Amino acid sequence: MIGVVGGGQLARMMAPEATNLGFDLRVLAEGPEVSAVAAVAQAPVGDYRDLETLREFAAGVDVITFDHEHVPNEHLRALIDEGINVQPRPEALIHAQDKLVMRAAIDQLGLPNPVWARVASIEELITFGDSTGWPVVLKTPRGGYDGKGVRMLDDAAAASECTDWFAAGTDLLAEEKVDFSRELSALVARTTSGEARGWPVVHTIQVDGVCDEVIAPAPGLDPATAEAAREAALSIAEAFGVTGVMAAELFETPGRGPGFVINELAMRPHNTGHWTMNGSVTSQFEQHLRAVLDLPLGDTSALGEVTVMKNFLGGANPELYSAFPAALAAQPRVKIHVYGKSVRPGRKIGHVNLVGAPGQTVDDVRRTATQVADIIRDGAPGPASTEGARTA
Repeated sequence: MIGVVGGGQLARMMAPEATNLGFDLRVLAEGPEVSAVAAVAQAPVGDYRDLETLREFAAGVDVITFDHEHVPNEHLRALIDEGINVQPRPEALIHAQDKLVMRAAIDQLGLPNPVWARVASIEELITFGDSTGWPVVLKTPRGGYDGKGVRMLDDAAAASECTDWFAAGTDLLAEEKVDFSRELSALVARTTSGEARGWPVVHTIQVDGVCDEVIAPAPGLDPATAEAAREAALSIAEAFGVTGVMAAELFETPGRGPGFVINELAMRPHNTGHWTMNGSVTSQFEQHLRAVLDLPLGDTSALGEVTVMKNFLGGANPELYSAFPAALAAQPRVKIHVYGKSVRPGRKIGHVNLVGAPGQTVDDVRRTATQVADIIRDGAPGPASTEGARTA
């Protein structure tokens, strides 16, 4: 029995892989309507911030793992002290929970960080910006995701308006604004006994702070940069004792260091790894379950020369399935993954994967994946409106 804390789309997508392997999955759901509830037989509702709830949930499971990184570390340590198998362990998870801890640890490993500082006041923030150069990026160390908890500050005047963030009395993270050519992600997995494997490094495209599209492998990436990025992610996983899947989100920086700097870490399956569900021999969700159970890891080879993952957010079409006939007819090779969420404008509700056919260009695959995602988001188009689908 595998216990997953959190009932979001990541837990939902672990469910079929657990079934294929013959394992039972139990999910601690935030509410009866969350994504994973419809996909698993056992989904008790409870507050992951309550230690007694976590104890009750963990009773009878072989391992506890996560759909998100927000469980209090002190609760996880208490569970471990009581003999419960928690993977990844809190000593690793803290690097995804607290960006200040992560930055300091990356420095200790000698891996490429942006210039950064811990700042406790407006004055310290302005001093950092004046010394590093404006603009600078200000982040809350905890709780930020999909662009939340991030402010871009163009000058000292903008920094002076951040009194609301400092009012809580907690230190914040200030970083240089990295001059990068594109965003990358290096996805790896590691077992409790130390076996580790990485997938090809991918190009990720963000829109309004949310992952919009992933191209695997990253087109035109210098092989030396790709290898250095993969090795950096593997070395982080080893040094931090990561178990399960970890994503290292990177900025590509030609001419600087090894060609990248590290942006953020996630210690769970990740949006930038959804392409593996159809584009890799072993998906990130199967690999995560293998890793936390300390089973041998699967092959991470790509199944095609290019795979594109395209997210779709809530849009004009409230009845997603009404658009399926047109979407599937537009490209029989496409794979649709819906998260079981109610449709709300701007809400991440699913993605499509498309493995390119032999001879297809990257632009061809992107265009078709986008066309299909747009049909689902906006509803079936009229007979003449399937031409010229937008690209990201």
